[in-house]
Amino acid sequence: MAPSLDNLLVVGVASSALFDLEQSDAVFTTEGEQAYRAYQEAHLAEPFAAGVAFPFLRRLLRLNALAPLVEVIVLSRNSPDTGLRILRSAAHHGLGITRAIFTEGRAAHEFMPALNMSLFLSANENDVRKATLAGLPAGQVLKSSFRDDDDPALRIAFDFDGVLAGDASERIYQSGGLDQFQRHEATNVVTPLDPGPLRNFLAGVNRIQRQAEDRIRVSVVTARSAPAHERAINSLKAWGLTVNDAFFLGGLEKAPILDVLKPHIFFDDQRGHLIQTVPCVHVPFGVTNE
Repeated sequence: MAPSLDNLLVVGVASSALFDLEQSDAVFTTEGEQAYRAYQEAHLAEPFAAGVAFPFLRRLLRLNALAPLVEVIVLSRNSPDTGLRILRSAAHHGLGITRAIFTEGRAAHEFMPALNMSLFLSANENDVRKATLAGLPAGQVLKSSFRDDDDPALRIAFDFDGVLAGDASERIYQSGGLDQFQRHEATNVVTPLDPGPLRNFLAGVNRIQRQAEDRIRVSVVTARSAPAHERAINSLKAWGLTVNDAFFLGGLEKAPILDVLKPHIFFDDQRGHLIQTVPCVHVPFGVTNE
C-alpha cells in the first residue's frame, strides 16, 4: 500500500527558512545563476548552517520517535541539481526529511494542497504572499537571534485574530475603534469566528498532543482583553481546539511575554508585534496586510 499523508501533520519548508543561505544567496544575487550552480556544486559536501525555522522543525520531527506523526517536506525553487546540498544538509543535521520538491523557479506553494500541507514556511516574502493570496496557510520567517535550550518540550505560540481566526473582528476594530470592537465581540460572544489560515495547523498540533501531551506546549498571545476574550475561547471550543496558555494583553506589548515563553516559533499577522529574540513568523493575512 502506498504511504499516505492524510493522518500526519505536514509542513512545507523552503530552504531559506530551514537553513542559513546568506552566502549562497549573495552569489546568486551578485554573480548570477551559472556562478550559483558552480558554487553549490563546489560546496556540496559543506552542510548549511541552521536557519530560523530549524529549532522548531527539529523538535517537531523528533516527535516521530513516538509514532509516525509529522512530515516535513522541502519546497524549493532550486533546480534538482542545485538542491542536492539541501537534503545532504538535512541528513548531516539528523533531520528526518526525505521528501523534497525542486521546481527551478516555479512557485512551489502550488503543490501544497496535493501534499495535505497545513503550513508553508519561507524567508521569501513574495512567495509567502502569493501562497496567502491563493488561500494557503503560509508565513514568512524573520531573522532571529534565538538560541535553543535543553528543555525537551516544543513551544508554539500564536496570535489569535488573523492567524487562528479570520479577520472579521479585526476589521471592526480597524474601522470603528476599540469601543465598537468590544461591543461587537460582547454581542457575538457565543458565535464562533470563522477559522483563520493556521486553524488547521493548530488542529494537527492538537492531534499530536493527544499522543505526546507533555512534549508540546501551545500558547495564544493576543491583544484582546475582557470582555472580548470570551469569544476567542468560545471559538476555540467550537472548532474543537485547545491551547495550554492564553495571554489577553489588552494592547500591552507582546515582547516581554514572548521573552519569558521563549517559543520555538511565534505566528502573528502584524509585523509590529514580532521581535528578534524568538523565531517569529509573519502571516500576511487579512485587513492588517491589505
